[in-house]
Amino acid sequence: MRQALPRIGSGIGSGIRTRVGGRVGRRRALFGSAVVLVVLGLLLWWLLPLGDESPSGRITFSTGTPTGVYQKYGTLLRRAIDKDMPHLSVTLKTSNGSQENVKRVATGEADFTIAAADAVESYKLANGPGASQLRACARLYDDYVHLVVPRSSPVQSVADLKGLKVAVGPTGSGVRLIADHLLEAAGLDPDKDITPAPQSIADVPGLLKAHKIDAFVWSGGLTTSAITDLSESYDIRLVPIGTDLVEKLHEQGGASGYYRAAVMPADAYPDAQHGSSVQTIAVANLLVTRADVNADLTEQLTRTVIDSRDGIGRKVHAAQLVDLRTAIYTDPLRLHEGARRYYRSVKP
Repeated sequence: MRQALPRIGSGIGSGIRTRVGGRVGRRRALFGSAVVLVVLGLLLWWLLPLGDESPSGRITFSTGTPTGVYQKYGTLLRRAIDKDMPHLSVTLKTSNGSQENVKRVATGEADFTIAAADAVESYKLANGPGASQLRACARLYDDYVHLVVPRSSPVQSVADLKGLKVAVGPTGSGVRLIADHLLEAAGLDPDKDITPAPQSIADVPGLLKAHKIDAFVWSGGLTTSAITDLSESYDIRLVPIGTDLVEKLHEQGGASGYYRAAVMPADAYPDAQHGSSVQTIAVANLLVTRADVNADLTEQLTRTVIDSRDGIGRKVHAAQLVDLRTAIYTDPLRLHEGARRYYRSVKP
């Protein structure tokens, strides 16, 4: 009798095929797993570069008056820093404004601050302690000069302030610096032709409403909440500062060269402007540090400033103007090496 042939799928041949197929399948599975691990590794390397550690330690950030834009910006920036650099502790320190801020950073009392370009230039021209060590991380946004009077006031120009009591900001503030330059450009002696009051933006709205001052000068980002609140509870207006005064300011030389003609939009303070824009002057704000501050820290902080613009801008409108394209223009200061490193890394 003829011997029956083995059925397909059974016997020795089937066993060989099964073992070979199993080995091939396992190899394919292992190869596929290896590819996945390599891809995941590359993604992690790209998202979290090896060797990059979040800066740690403590820094002090000098801000401004409690109700001013510097303080609000600093508070929101600290939240962004807490998220981006969780191992870094940031202490906010209020101040009278730009002049005090510049001195604090230059002398090591603070590590970072916001200050107007005219205050920085004034400190440099005066050869203040540590002035040569000042560096910038970014140009932020512009401060606009507000000259505020009751709507019934006869004041129509800066020159009309002669003989009146005017709040010009405390000593050490950027407001005081601008007010002095502005009054001089209008032909007034800041110490003799007006009665200067040294109160800050936190106090002057109440003084104006109580008729204890006739006007006040403020320099800040748009909008400043203290002026918005005042306009909603008291009838005020903003006095125009014409281009003729800008020319006279530039003739003064020095720090006055950093003022430029600007227009306050009609919707900045609707209750005060009644649909009209207001001619004024503006000056750039800089994020300031020192040359000896760690470059890695400065690079990361500069990145946070740029990346957090939209988030901060929803609550501090002036911050919406922070722009990567203009942030590098930090005259009269050179960019810090860490900030320079950041801008090079994002250059198209």
